[in-house]
Amino acid sequence: MKLVSFELATPLGPRVRIGATVGDRLLDLAIAYAERHADMTPEAAERLATAHFPADMVAFLETGPTGMALARDLIAWAEHEGRRSWFDTTAVRLLSPLPRANMLRDFLAFEAHTRRGYERRGQEFPKLWYELPVYYKGNSRSLIGPDSDVTWPDFTDKFDYELELACVIGKVGRNIPESEAADYIAGYCILNDFSARDVQMQEVQLRLGPAKGKDFATGLGPWLVTPDEIPDLRNLRMVARINGEVWSDGNSGTSHWTFPQMIAYVSREETIYPGDVFGSGTVGGGCGYELDRWVQPGDAIELEIERLGTLRHRVVRPRKEVIGVSAIQR
Repeated sequence: MKLVSFELATPLGPRVRIGATVGDRLLDLAIAYAERHADMTPEAAERLATAHFPADMVAFLETGPTGMALARDLIAWAEHEGRRSWFDTTAVRLLSPLPRANMLRDFLAFEAHTRRGYERRGQEFPKLWYELPVYYKGNSRSLIGPDSDVTWPDFTDKFDYELELACVIGKVGRNIPESEAADYIAGYCILNDFSARDVQMQEVQLRLGPAKGKDFATGLGPWLVTPDEIPDLRNLRMVARINGEVWSDGNSGTSHWTFPQMIAYVSREETIYPGDVFGSGTVGGGCGYELDRWVQPGDAIELEIERLGTLRHRVVRPRKEVIGVSAIQR
């Protein structure tokens, strides 16, 4: 399945829904459930549809394998029977699959990227990197979806993209063995770990962070692809294009650390939850910092990972905002 969060226009204003894409069509899962159970009263069908397929993706993931199985069954039914439940994907606005994440952790799984960073800073590559799948915790409420603008922060002179793979947790777990960790993954998507590089370099000198260097935005999408759709996660081509020009071209199989290893490490005496996002870190050569090439306002950033789709954003200049009690002045 390719699960999505999307915004649907209604007479009462835009509403966030969850669904699944099949080709160029999008199935609203709650509407499909109500349509399938037309023998119920409309009120009862709506109550059950909302319970099974809430508007919030994290709430849906909390239903675990039971919810996933129900969604698969509903998609199969709707492909032959559903009429009112389908939308053209061009008629809705796709959001980040998780408009908010339960938790965002981003790792350093790719040796080539990590090593290049130490080289650029004139530092020796630490042997400890091979022992610990380290990560930082990001802003789980700053996720932005596909085909949307990302604002250049007004405090940076060096804005950067990072080409990453992400997994999303689908079950509660603690002290999970590596051999069982893959069972906790609900799906995969593309992650763009936008970075204010000059600010990030200042922060990490103080042995904390990054914070303001990262927390302004993280791209996630375009959909959440379930593991059964990906025969070999260790052999996915990863490409970044800036204004149509290929800047980065890598492969997921070049990572040193795997998602099961990351999950096992994080869950040691710590509980992980549905809706937790684990970023892989940047594939080798997958950012402007490694290449010493920098995106500019107005540039179009396109990240593509085989079987996961394409995640597009455009960089826009900052707009000063003064947020008051009842109004926003631009």
